[in-house]
Amino acid sequence: MADDMDLRIDALEGRSAFVRVPFHGRMVRPGGTVSGPTIMSLADAAMYAVILAQLDNVEMAVTSNLNINFLSKPKPEDLLAEAKILKLGRRQVVCEVAVYSVSNPEELVAHVTGTYVLPM
Repeated sequence: MADDMDLRIDALEGRSAFVRVPFHGRMVRPGGTVSGPTIMSLADAAMYAVILAQLDNVEMAVTSNLNINFLSKPKPEDLLAEAKILKLGRRQVVCEVAVYSVSNPEELVAHVTGTYVLPM
């Protein structure tokens, strides 16, 4: 799924990454909302982007945990994810992601936390 989502990095700032997924009709599920798998893929990609921006040679870092709370129905438009590193350790990285519709950044669509395991 992530391969055909056309994800775009809008900005990398310190320990934060802003990643956008442009809206496409194939992302919509019955009921007119953006699908959960689209939101999860966006959040996971945003975490990976911020980790790659902080560390060299971590291509083999893998998601070991992903928790998502869907908070509001996203509009059928571009979504933006802001990923932040909460803890950067030797063997793992803990991140937090806020996902929102671009037209309404004050209302979270989803709150995500995740952990990546780093290669030895």
